[in-house]
Amino acid sequence: MASPKVANAPENWSSRLTFLLASVGFAVGLGNIWRFPYVAGENGGSAFVLVYLLFAFGIGVPLVMSEWAIGRRGRATASASGSLAEVALQAGAGRAWGSVGGVAVLAVFMLMLFYTTIAGWTMDYFVRGALGEFSGVTAAESRTMFAELTANPLRLAFWHTVVCVLTVYINSRGLHAGIERSVKVLMPALFGCMIVMAGYAAKVGDLRAAAAFLLTPDFSRLSGEAVLMALGQAFFSIGIAMAVMITYGSYLGRETSIPRNAFIVVGADTLVALLAGLVVFPIVFAHGLTPDSGEGLVFETLPIAFGDLPGGRIFGSVFFLLLVAAAITSCISNFAPVVAWTEHRLGVSHAAAAFVSGAAMWALGLGTVFSFNLLAGFHPLSFGNIFENRTIYESLDFIMSNVLLPVGAFLTSIFIGWFADRDGIREELGLADGGAAYRLWRILIRYVVPVAVAAIFIGGALA
Repeated sequence: MASPKVANAPENWSSRLTFLLASVGFAVGLGNIWRFPYVAGENGGSAFVLVYLLFAFGIGVPLVMSEWAIGRRGRATASASGSLAEVALQAGAGRAWGSVGGVAVLAVFMLMLFYTTIAGWTMDYFVRGALGEFSGVTAAESRTMFAELTANPLRLAFWHTVVCVLTVYINSRGLHAGIERSVKVLMPALFGCMIVMAGYAAKVGDLRAAAAFLLTPDFSRLSGEAVLMALGQAFFSIGIAMAVMITYGSYLGRETSIPRNAFIVVGADTLVALLAGLVVFPIVFAHGLTPDSGEGLVFETLPIAFGDLPGGRIFGSVFFLLLVAAAITSCISNFAPVVAWTEHRLGVSHAAAAFVSGAAMWALGLGTVFSFNLLAGFHPLSFGNIFENRTIYESLDFIMSNVLLPVGAFLTSIFIGWFADRDGIREELGLADGGAAYRLWRILIRYVVPVAVAAIFIGGALA
């Protein structure tokens, strides 16, 4: 059965390359660069990476395929909730399933309320690097530099505003003039910066120590907690249940293979995370610095190294330009389903939807900006034990990561595996009925994925 034709359906990607650039740009975020390498190194090196790959391809790929299939099958709108409702109606399952897409849109909107602030940090540090402020900086001075940034509400608000303006402007121009044009510039810049930094790190850093930390298998450190961390890392790194893949799927032409491109996107996301480790850790180990400080590794530890290395001013700037490119490509993608939902729900133009959504994102995002300074002692949900000591930023992060995303992914897998039209989804996937690939996908999406997502939810609730 052919996919239904809908009036005013979303436009298509201009090429497969731009679709892949946008999808990889969404998946590759700041977490790939500062979190994945450290988590892998501290939890068994390549043993952790192998488990991560198992989850990335066994859980991530089936869900990415499912979200793209929902988006292309719906076609009535780029809105995740509209696409899910349309696919549910085709299967006679009821429009209530559209609310699952609404959960995903809410999750990605909450993400943007704090991601814009973190993206602003990368811009601030890019400017600092270009101005030579890392030169000769000591550990104490570097910590003070970052503390002064987060304690300055005006400076944080300025960069938050810059990120919001760029994100809204690019999305307001639509698919071709906005998203596609931006990723054609930003993604080559990201990969170019990464290649330059990898060469620089290999030359001036301790590549052998970095490779040993990241790639030496140590199965004795691969605990049950580490396995759950690998599952969670695969889940969040790929960007499952954030409505983005459904929105991007609505722009897919019939000639695009969903399974093949799902493997490419997940593989590229993993490759970037591993390469990031070979960029960061040679520099860290060459200076006897610790690799276990999370975001502090990037904003407190690395400036010390760049300030002491030959060419550190130039390459420190290149590194933070890499972070800026990763942050902005993620912001553009994360904001796209919010705009599509607003356009669909309010019945306004795409540009108007971008500005309305952007105004809300900017205003509410100030809560995160001020949670590092003016509202640092404010705990909005202190009536509950889980949120007792969490700031606005920490509350948003916890609800989005530990509640909305797992719930959305669980319901999406249940819907696509048990309620969606079997033949229609199989046709979107381009898999032969009764073939081994289709049977494997169906087993994973019906049984394995829901159990894995439930494990993430329970693990997050107990954290």
